[in-house]
Amino acid sequence: MIRAESLIEQFRLRPFRPVRLVASEGLRYDIYHPDSVIVLERDIIIGMPQTDSGVFHKTVRVALVHLVAVEDLQPPPTVSSTADEA
Repeated sequence: MIRAESLIEQFRLRPFRPVRLVASEGLRYDIYHPDSVIVLERDIIIGMPQTDSGVFHKTVRVALVHLVAVEDLQPPPTVSSTADEA
């Protein structure tokens, strides 16, 4: 089981590093922004963004006893413009 305090420390790191939360049933939740989660004493609520707008279309609640791993992710690719390359 992953402790709530450990998750809070992970999400407070600056700069924030994206992570994947792995649950015991094999489900995976990619977290690209610390504001997309709420850590509770025994659960974590994960906001599922609809688009890059930051608006969530649903949330998922996962019991911390079911989290088995926190894996580092690469940041999402950014769109570069040709003006930046000139």
